[in-house]
Amino acid sequence: MPNNRKKEEKRAKRRKKQNFKQAMEKELREHKSSFLVFYTLRLLVIVVFVRQLFRGGYESAFYCALAYLLLYVPSWIQVKLHIELPPALEITVLCFIFAAEVLGEVAAFYVVVPHWDTMLHTLNGFLAAAVGFSLVILLNDDERLTFDLSPLFLALVAFCFSMTIGVLWEFFEFGMDWFFHMDMQRDTVVNAIYSASLDVTRSNKVVAVPGIRDVLVNGESLGLGGYLDIGLIDTMKDLFVNFIGAVVFSVTGFFYAKSKGKKKSAAQGFVPSRKKEGCDYLKQAQEENGEA
Repeated sequence: MPNNRKKEEKRAKRRKKQNFKQAMEKELREHKSSFLVFYTLRLLVIVVFVRQLFRGGYESAFYCALAYLLLYVPSWIQVKLHIELPPALEITVLCFIFAAEVLGEVAAFYVVVPHWDTMLHTLNGFLAAAVGFSLVILLNDDERLTFDLSPLFLALVAFCFSMTIGVLWEFFEFGMDWFFHMDMQRDTVVNAIYSASLDVTRSNKVVAVPGIRDVLVNGESLGLGGYLDIGLIDTMKDLFVNFIGAVVFSVTGFFYAKSKGKKKSAAQGFVPSRKKEGCDYLKQAQEENGEA
């Protein structure tokens, strides 16, 4: 009997995996536009991955492998959580993953392309606000209650959620830099210092050191043309552009909620909804295999 039970459990697990795989395949092909973007980006990731292996760039190959897995996340979320991501949101997320992992890390766009990191943090603020806005909608037991909530409340939730995600990400960057000596919080060259720590009288007066053109470390010039700020300016800039992205979505989300979803706004293409009966591919797979 115990052996029969184990066999049955294994068969049940295999059926679940098969159902999920079948649902994923249908989900990926549901929208032609997002599938085309997914297929193109996946192909590019594979090409870059193989190239990095031949060049011995194993760290870059890791980023490619990570990007490859992350490209499946939007479809996985839709199948697992029974929600529908609008094509605009799905395509934006896919492009964001490729831009951050492959272009940013592997192709070094963070270094060679001005404001690449700033652009991604702004977009992240917008997307995170969309997620916060959607959570209120998706966590409601009754969809009819969604627009009975104050539009201002929905906008504030979206904004606060986005800023929280932005702060947590900066905590993560700081932790990686502090414990693993990485440089996720990019340094900035500045030509002036204003600090009370330089006040020899210890009277809390701010001492200015303007016109810095070079800095010596252990007797050697850094050759950067100024003083090297360690991450602070980058962190504040990232939080500021995250703030901008969050405000943009929150404002458009406010008008979207105020019109009860009737008027078109920038938020409309970025708000997920619950799966309709005909698009719940996991449930369909279960029914086809006689498990529902």
